[in-house]
Amino acid sequence: MSTDYQKAREALGQRLRELRLSAPGGRITGTELADRCGWHKSKVSKLENGRTTPTPEDLRKWAESTGRPEARDELLARLRGFESHIRSWRRQLAAGHKPVQDARNAEHARTRTFRVWQGSMIVGVLQTPDYARSVFTRFTELHQSPRDIEEAVASRMRRQESLYDSTKRYRILMWEATLHVQICPPSVLAAQLDRLMGVIGLTTVELGIIPLSAALKIPPATAFWIYDDRQVIVENWHAELWIDDEASVDTYLRTWRTLRESAVYGVDAHRLISAARRALH
Repeated sequence: MSTDYQKAREALGQRLRELRLSAPGGRITGTELADRCGWHKSKVSKLENGRTTPTPEDLRKWAESTGRPEARDELLARLRGFESHIRSWRRQLAAGHKPVQDARNAEHARTRTFRVWQGSMIVGVLQTPDYARSVFTRFTELHQSPRDIEEAVASRMRRQESLYDSTKRYRILMWEATLHVQICPPSVLAAQLDRLMGVIGLTTVELGIIPLSAALKIPPATAFWIYDDRQVIVENWHAELWIDDEASVDTYLRTWRTLRESAVYGVDAHRLISAARRALH
C-alpha cells in the first residue's frame, strides 16, 4: 500500500476520533460507538488507527452515531479523495466486471495517445472475444465477483472501435512471454496470435514486442497504461492505481521509454508472433 494512501487513511481515522471525542452529548467511548453502529468493538479502533478503510455506510453511521450527521459529506469527500487513486478490486468488482470496463471506455474516449506496457497477457484493446472471455472468467474466479462475463466482453470489444479512429495512437509494448501464456485454450490463443499479426498493419497502432533474449535496462514489472501523459493506470492483484501527479506520471513515461529501447517492431515482431503460433502445434 502506498505511503500517501496510508497517510490519508490515518488522517481520516484521526478525524473520526475527533468526532467521537467531541460529540455534542459528551465524549463517546469506542465500545459505546460500536454498540450504536452494530459493530464489533475492534472495528472502531481499526478505523481510527487507519488499519482498515471505511465504507460510505460506515461513515454515515459514524457521523449519525456521534451526533454530527452534517459531518457525513466531509468524511465522504475525504474517502473519495484517496480512494480515487487506489481502487480496490473488491470494491470495483462488487457489481461485476462490466462497470470497470465502462470506466476504462470513458478514459479511452477522451484520450488521443496511449502508451502501454503489458508483460503477462495480451493487451485488452487487442484481445479477441474468446481470449477476453477466458481472462474475465479467470479473474471472476480469483476475486469471487459477479459473473457478468458476456457483458464485460461486449464492453471491452466496444473499446476496440477506437483502433480505427485516425485521431488516436496506440503505442503498445508487450513482453514475448505474453505470446505464450495459456490462460485460454490453445485454439483460442492461436486465433489471438493471428489477430496480433493483423494488428501490425494498422496505422493507429505501434506494436512492440520485447524478446525474452533482449538485453534490458530495467526488469519488466507491473502492467500500466499512460493516457495522454496526464494519467497512469497501474494494475495490481489487489487494486488499480490511478495516478495523476506529474512526478509519478513522468516516472512511468521514463519507464515506458526505457522498456521501448529493448522492443522489436514490424517484421521482427511478426516473426516472434509467428514462432509462438507455430509452437502451439
